[in-house]
Amino acid sequence: MRQLRRAKDAMDRDWADPDLDLAAVAAHAGYSRFHFIRAFKETYGETPGQYLSRRRIERAEDLLRSADLAVTEVCFLVGFAGVGTFSATFKRRTGLTPGEYRAKHVGRGTALIPGCYALLWAGAFPSRAGGPDAPAAGAEQDRNS
Repeated sequence: MRQLRRAKDAMDRDWADPDLDLAAVAAHAGYSRFHFIRAFKETYGETPGQYLSRRRIERAEDLLRSADLAVTEVCFLVGFAGVGTFSATFKRRTGLTPGEYRAKHVGRGTALIPGCYALLWAGAFPSRAGGPDAPAAGAEQDRNS
């Protein structure tokens, strides 16, 4: 049971990583892929793939309600590799397309978070090497001359 919880924790932590796959999660549990699927479903009532998909859709619902992001941006932020798969999975789980879901739920609460802030929070922007306070290239050499 401890090994399954460890794998489930890894999925809860890394759900947005599109490279998170069954082999990596099964490795967290120390099981083969096929044994892991059987044990996970027996314990949690759904396969690891179903669980991860549900977690991603839940997060997408939250972003569609609260952030001013395009559906495509939400799709990639929550770990789906393609908009088609995301939209089909979203509609299967919620009964609405992502656009319909947003139209139904936006305006029922606070204002939407600007998309640039949501993307920054989600780590979608690569950081510059050395950061803004890093010395310019060659500055170190000039000091040592």
